[in-house]
Amino acid sequence: MEYLLLVKVCALVGLLALTLFFGMLPARLQWFRNSSGTESHRIILAFISCFAGGVFLSACLLDIIPDYLSDIGAQLEARAVDTDFPIAEFIMASGFFLVLILERFILDYTGRRSGEATPLLLPSSHSHGHHHHLESGEHHVHVDVHAHSSFRSFMLFLSLSFHSVFEGLAIGLQTTDSKVLEICIAILIHKSIIVFSLSLKLVQSAVPQLWLMAYLLVFSMMSPLGIFIGILVTEAHIEAGLLVQAVLEGIAAGTFIYITFLEILPHELNNTDQPLLKVLFILLGFTLMAGISFIG
Repeated sequence: MEYLLLVKVCALVGLLALTLFFGMLPARLQWFRNSSGTESHRIILAFISCFAGGVFLSACLLDIIPDYLSDIGAQLEARAVDTDFPIAEFIMASGFFLVLILERFILDYTGRRSGEATPLLLPSSHSHGHHHHLESGEHHVHVDVHAHSSFRSFMLFLSLSFHSVFEGLAIGLQTTDSKVLEICIAILIHKSIIVFSLSLKLVQSAVPQLWLMAYLLVFSMMSPLGIFIGILVTEAHIEAGLLVQAVLEGIAAGTFIYITFLEILPHELNNTDQPLLKVLFILLGFTLMAGISFIG
């Protein structure tokens, strides 16, 4: 096996193992899964969740969208597509509306069947454990103490998985071992923080343990899958399909915009407890990922 191919295979195995490790931390540690702890425990968990929100915001604005715009721009230029219509932005908007319509349809359908829009993929044994009803005279106020929807968490997982494939593809398509190592280290740091944050969101969404493990396993395999595809492409010298890849990146970017701005950040900021500190932790998460992007 030539040295470059060996480096790529090692990058594949390393990404798989370390992504699984960091993803399993919130999933397996009782501290993160305990939703009925002390007040200080809930506040600390909220701050960690805000930090994760900042991570996703940074990934959205500084990583996923710029990568997509660069790729789709290169493909449109290569095909001499010259139009005033914002094609790249339209593709992102399509991904946004795809999730919006799909989520509204599913929540409306489940609401008609059960009388309440319960989260998707949530077992019946949990369906009554995450809602409080406050009574005031004749008024009944519905309070969702776990505002995270399992469906939205699934879409977050899906969009991140798409992006992870393309990150792995960037490694697999490299032609020098130094560049493979450089990109792999950057992606490894980036993915470790992302998968930890993703796992935390899935835990908060009360996703069943079996589903949670399946999500993390599949997500951990996405970058290695991208590396494997990149190796096949470089070995076979195939250059077709880059436009399709760019379009899929755009749809994934649109779904990520929806999840970041309509699910993650509103959930963290709607709660009025310690608002300034929550903003600070969102900024910390954003700054950390921005620093990694700057160094990378």
